[in-house]
Amino acid sequence: MQHMGQSKRRPLLWIMGLVVGIIAIVAGIMIHQAKAQYADQIYTGSNISSTLKTSQPISLLLLGTDTGADGRISKGNSDTIMVVTINPQTKKTVITSIPRDTLAQMVGTKTTNVQKLNAAYNIGGSTMAKASVSRLLNIPIDYYATLNMGGLKQIVDAVGGVTITSPMKVSYDHITITKGRHHLTGKQALTYTRMRYQDPRGDYGRQLRQQQVMKAVLTKLAATKTLTRYNQLLGSLKNNLRTDLSFNDLVALATKDRANTKHIQSHQMIETPAWINTSSYQIASTAKLQATSNAIRKQLGLKAETISNMETKLNTLNTTYDGITNLNYDTNGLDNITYTDTTN
Repeated sequence: MQHMGQSKRRPLLWIMGLVVGIIAIVAGIMIHQAKAQYADQIYTGSNISSTLKTSQPISLLLLGTDTGADGRISKGNSDTIMVVTINPQTKKTVITSIPRDTLAQMVGTKTTNVQKLNAAYNIGGSTMAKASVSRLLNIPIDYYATLNMGGLKQIVDAVGGVTITSPMKVSYDHITITKGRHHLTGKQALTYTRMRYQDPRGDYGRQLRQQQVMKAVLTKLAATKTLTRYNQLLGSLKNNLRTDLSFNDLVALATKDRANTKHIQSHQMIETPAWINTSSYQIASTAKLQATSNAIRKQLGLKAETISNMETKLNTLNTTYDGITNLNYDTNGLDNITYTDTTN
């Protein structure tokens, strides 16, 4: 696992921060009405009143879905995948970003199914996404939250727009945002966070722009005048957020666990790009998977364990693969997959 550079050390809180920030506001204004709406529209668990043990480490799988602006939550791939671990004993929050194109097994299918990790949510919803990430890294996943990126437009408009400084010209969906400082409407913000192919950093660059906009949203949420936008804020979440964190859980995160967010570390699994059967993937070496697993398990107060899963099996079958070698292999349930390195 590679620690992110100075420009990437900003907290990757574009989902968790948004959720916790808004719920903190909601809890302070109209908690009973908010709880009822939360239970009806956002919460997917079985006990809306349950409260997590804030004295124990927890893990959350945060997913940004690509369902566009149509309000759909149940379908679409998870274009942003992050594991967040919160340890109240060390008062530390660690966020690990996992490339959406990571080669991974879809856990929960009847037959062996290995494809891009972001497909797990499309195939089997949050249950499969949690199970697949858990198996990939050999870590427990306690909770999940998905935010439809199409809902970003509504959220930005709900806070009165956001101000960002664009490091480059961004053109997408008939909208152009020039390099420099801008105050963006919801529609402009959605454009700014969606463009990928013009960015020389590719999907990594898009993730950074998403984080930039969400950080600006959090800044607006901290403003007192935002309280008057309560109904609009809650409405923007109802159609675009799903989680198995209960209302009490989120209030606890926003209050009792607030100290943990003062010490945030951000990491990124940097993998090797490759073509497999004409599709672009990211390949994580066994060493990279093991290092990431060890770090997350340590944050959760768990002992390190040797990873043994489909990914490590494929890596073992391809012992010469070092990121610069083309390989062919066969394995049970998979037919003649070819790795073609794309780094050179």
